Amino acid sequence: MKFSCNQQELSTAINLVSKAVSSKTTLPILSGIFFETVGDQLRIIGNDLNLSIETFMNVTVYEEGNIVIPSRLLTELIKKLPNNTIEIEVSDNNVIAINCLESSFKIVGLPGNEYPELPNIEDQNSFEIDKELFSNMIKQTSFAISQDESRPILTGALLEIENGKFNMVALDGFRMAIKRANIKTNLSNKAVVPGRTLNEINKIMMQVESKGDLKISFDDKQVLFTFESLKVYSRLLAGEFINYTQILPSDFKSVAKVNTNEFLTCIDRSFLMARENKNVAIKLEIKDDLIKISSSSEMGSSMEKLNVELEGNDLEIGFNPKYLIDALKVIDSEEIYLELINNVSPCIIRPIDHESYTYLVLPCRISR
Repeated sequence: MKFSCNQQELSTAINLVSKAVSSKTTLPILSGIFFETVGDQLRIIGNDLNLSIETFMNVTVYEEGNIVIPSRLLTELIKKLPNNTIEIEVSDNNVIAINCLESSFKIVGLPGNEYPELPNIEDQNSFEIDKELFSNMIKQTSFAISQDESRPILTGALLEIENGKFNMVALDGFRMAIKRANIKTNLSNKAVVPGRTLNEINKIMMQVESKGDLKISFDDKQVLFTFESLKVYSRLLAGEFINYTQILPSDFKSVAKVNTNEFLTCIDRSFLMARENKNVAIKLEIKDDLIKISSSSEMGSSMEKLNVELEGNDLEIGFNPKYLIDALKVIDSEEIYLELINNVSPCIIRPIDHESYTYLVLPCRISR
């Protein structure tokens, strides 16, 4: 195999696929990046058997072939070469010669034919969604994905498509985030995508600054995300996701309308004091169109007051402030509703101007 290409373009492509390369794998072949010349293109893959990233770039091909090159060494080397033309040639004994201007290097690689094949996912189970919309859906839900490996199904987010409605749902046993969108598709499907996959997809979409649609394709065990010259494959999480609609409360006794940013800044300041305490909690006292937000620890105490519009009963309730802050930071509405039943039932937070986002958070005990 022999080809030449631009240093910056190659470095960008390697950085993208290296997100799927594991440094802790027991299979040496997976600690490398797969390269294959096809026509006038270079195919590049990183793969840890759970997540795979594939991209293509235009190169000048002199001889077709494939090779696996150690990821860490290659990434650092290409990054530090001058922004000029790089020539890469692979010998019969899998030694890779890399030349750029007056710099020459040789790296020992592994045979490309030993690299695992990517899954083949049919096109019929697919739909398209605006990249910016999908990125926003991840941003508004992924923080609620569980980090507890003892419940694997909750370490991912549910992607649910039916009748042109697309829902993304994440929960960790303490809070739940639901983001809804309308899409053009007749597809009906449910799948749980690992949180790591969604976060990597979001990083890549932010790195590849271009507008357009993202194509999402499913089979029983895998999901494929396609945009630009990139393909991201991921294993789905096995098992049945929680019936989240049964968790959503109704018949609220207290509904408070509050300014989102003002509420966030008050909670954020109260958190400074609350985090000094092992039992992190703040108290919300909602009464007479006013919220009093208080926290205390061995270091001292705080009190914030904020005007609200209250319908229903007065209420005193406690929350982990981080769970409130995480949601308030991503809500794209000037005002929100706090919907409550009592001080032991879940609270619903939602924007006042649309119904595409719902956040549920459990209260916690507060000292009297």
